[in-house]
Amino acid sequence: MENYFEIQWTPAQVNQVTNLGLAHIGDGVYELLCRTYLIKKGDKTVLKLHRDAVDLVKAPTQAKFADKLKPLLTEDEQAYYRRGKNSHTHAAPKSASPQEYAKATGLETLFGALYLLGRTDRLNELFGILMNEE
Repeated sequence: MENYFEIQWTPAQVNQVTNLGLAHIGDGVYELLCRTYLIKKGDKTVLKLHRDAVDLVKAPTQAKFADKLKPLLTEDEQAYYRRGKNSHTHAAPKSASPQEYAKATGLETLFGALYLLGRTDRLNELFGILMNEE
């Protein structure tokens, strides 16, 4: 049986996934990390957890996080980020500029690629930097 918590694809397999496919899985990975982080902090109502999660996953926040991580990325990681950032997305939320949405998509694409590659240590490292846990 496949263990979907510990996927370890090859770079060739990951490169066969579309940019928006990587962003799709990366969106879920990023949100799960955010929800876990918030639960770990404790003492919150479900409504507060929801609001805080929404604040972390909205495109403007992700865009700021992408700017924070960009100088720390390896060449391969930068390539995944660029793939997502340069994707032709057709629907940006009203709460984000097209530039913010592109950066957020880049961040999600990076997180999706790292997840599929099985690079969970690196995902945790980057996410820790975002949450100021470095």
